[in-house]
Amino acid sequence: MTENKYDIKTIVLKKIIDEKEASAIIEDKKTTLFKKLLKKPKPEEVHAQSITLYYECLLKISGKYVADYFRKATHSISVDSNVQEVVLGGGIFPIESKSALRKAFVGNRGKNKIDLQLEEHVFIEEEGDVTFDHHGTEIKFQFTIDSKTVENYPQRLLDANLTNVKKPEITYDAAVEQLKFILKKPLERDIRNLHDQFFLNMISEIYIPIFEARLVGPNKKIEILRIDAARNKIL
Repeated sequence: MTENKYDIKTIVLKKIIDEKEASAIIEDKKTTLFKKLLKKPKPEEVHAQSITLYYECLLKISGKYVADYFRKATHSISVDSNVQEVVLGGGIFPIESKSALRKAFVGNRGKNKIDLQLEEHVFIEEEGDVTFDHHGTEIKFQFTIDSKTVENYPQRLLDANLTNVKKPEITYDAAVEQLKFILKKPLERDIRNLHDQFFLNMISEIYIPIFEARLVGPNKKIEILRIDAARNKIL
């Protein structure tokens, strides 16, 4: 499946603060970024050179991995003390030898133990999702997606702010492969007849509105202050 064959769901989260409110937060917090040896500069020594609203993409992938295979296994059963072996499916399974300590405690009256060398038919089904920030780093998804938090016309909004949209840097193919790796747990070595398959459920591009302020402080030092406008949270 090539990149352009994926069906992508586009979501844009609403801002809960506007630029005026973001500017007030920036004014209140701007000196913190220039703190040195527990000492902060005076507010008049730091000014915001620019405040820009960006829409940064989170890439969320969901899917399911299913597999079935046969693996070798040993199952122990207890039999009466006078049973010496068990015949099962054409195989003969002798009792396990008792240790000297066990013989001293139970003598010949205790149960005998037999180890059956069998095969198990194993079925696996793992379903989950993974989220990447726009740099391609795996992160925990911490946003609420519902009718109250998302824009009604996401693509129209992104098109109107095209120069300030930060698309995902990780490819869809790479993101899907990472989810496969997460869901596909390591298998036992001694297996046969493995049949497995990955099912892609959804790829979502979720755009977060972020106010980014470029601050200039003492000695013309530059710092960037970022505010998640969907949660009113300094990043």
